[in-house]
Amino acid sequence: MENIKSLILATTPEAVIEERQILTVTVEPDKLRTLILALRNNENLPFDFLVQLTGMDWGEKLGVFYLLSSSKDVSKEVVVKTGTANRENPLLYTVTDIYETAHYNEREVFALLGIRFINNPDMRRFFLNSDWVGFPLRKDYDADPVLNPVKTESKEIVDIAPRIVETAQGLKEETVNIFEEDDYIINIGPQHPSTHGVMHFRIALDGEILKKVDVHSGYIHRGIEKLSENLTYTQILHFTDRLDYLAANINRHALCMCVEKAGNIEVPERAQYIRTIMDELNRIDSHLIAWGTMCMDLGATTAFIYSMREREKILDIFEQTSGGRLIINYNVVGGVMFDIYPNFQKDVKDFIPYMRERLKEYHKLVSGNVIAVGRMKNLGILSPEDAVSYAVTGPAGRASGFVCDLRKYKPYALYDKVEFTEIIRHGCDAYDRYLNRLDEIEESLKILEQLIDNIPEGDFISKVPKIIKLPEGEYFQRVEAARGEFGVFIESRGDKTPYRLKFRSPSMALVSAMPLISKGEKLSDFISIGGSMDYVIPDIDR
Repeated sequence: MENIKSLILATTPEAVIEERQILTVTVEPDKLRTLILALRNNENLPFDFLVQLTGMDWGEKLGVFYLLSSSKDVSKEVVVKTGTANRENPLLYTVTDIYETAHYNEREVFALLGIRFINNPDMRRFFLNSDWVGFPLRKDYDADPVLNPVKTESKEIVDIAPRIVETAQGLKEETVNIFEEDDYIINIGPQHPSTHGVMHFRIALDGEILKKVDVHSGYIHRGIEKLSENLTYTQILHFTDRLDYLAANINRHALCMCVEKAGNIEVPERAQYIRTIMDELNRIDSHLIAWGTMCMDLGATTAFIYSMREREKILDIFEQTSGGRLIINYNVVGGVMFDIYPNFQKDVKDFIPYMRERLKEYHKLVSGNVIAVGRMKNLGILSPEDAVSYAVTGPAGRASGFVCDLRKYKPYALYDKVEFTEIIRHGCDAYDRYLNRLDEIEESLKILEQLIDNIPEGDFISKVPKIIKLPEGEYFQRVEAARGEFGVFIESRGDKTPYRLKFRSPSMALVSAMPLISKGEKLSDFISIGGSMDYVIPDIDR
């Protein structure tokens, strides 16, 4: 990273560079875009992947940090930080023209911290209503429910966005219409069927062709990151299960690892084996739901029933291991909550050949079906460049050629000790995304085969303090969840509770690409395109 340091100093000599867990650069707001553009356009290692955009209240300043990585090597990381001391009217410059994924992330920062971004084309609040009083992630936020009473009456949706733009005469406040005056607009959602959760899409139609899609989120926003600021690290664990509940075990694993690395807590080898095996079972479980629900979106109810049939076998293993099925509450700081049951290895080994036979059945039933293929092939095109810019990772990103499997390139647990293939396709369409998940099930089975007979004896959990206090600092953990990259950021001030905790949602990136990949497609294909992205709404509405 010495070359990156030289680039930073050559571009912004006044920048403050710190050697932390990740190379961290602090710049003044007027130098932010200069630095980020230089990193983005670096020829040998372009930092073209905005992993995480996080709003912060540092007390003396309100600000943002940007965790950047590269599509050429997702293990390489740089953190860029900036902030403003103006708490009354905090303004920073947008990076939406550099990274498309910044759009919704900047709107989230505005909703929760009140920072507006100059030249962002749409500064509506994400997650919260436009009339919400206060900014919840500020340290001085007044949570008195009288200020924001629960309202039972419906409100008319106003398709007008405020924004602040830079002109030759200075900054200008203005509004812009989301849709054209004569657009025919329909609503899809926020009821659950076919939107995979309480997601609301406002759609402008030209006949049956989608002209524009406007995403409305926040219907089940729970303020998990705010609640975490008053809870100990062990108390926070259960929140991760309730984000992407279909990949609950992997999410929880990420938070445990973040705390363990920060607190220098060693995890026994037996626990590492168990964690990795449970993660891959959870990945198969999640991909089965993704396959079954997408097929049901196409009208293939039989496929959904088949997927639930196989998933039950995994849930039976989960239940006998932990007592839970959907949300298993199994990973804890220092290891796992319970040891494996006597027939655990036998049950997993029996499941592997069974699942392989079912995969053949799935391909015979759906993958080669001319009707199903016609509803997926060449639909919902996400180019490689857009996959990176929108930060779409996981099976969806890899279907567009984005090489991004963190198990390969930033391994954790036992992923550096197993052999498996990263599934990459270049068709960039709904069909490739569909196929990727089925192929990833096979790779997960290979990982299980390599680990299941080699679980060592020993402890399944290490001794940890009853109250965990992390050293002062900033800590990151990135993992490969079922829908893509799930991230955890903790800023600690040395207390038993985090000063700031942020979860990086893979589903937020997936849904952010929906307006792009749906434009020009038919209304009847919108649901199946959404199914191919496989977003989970509670993962977005943190």
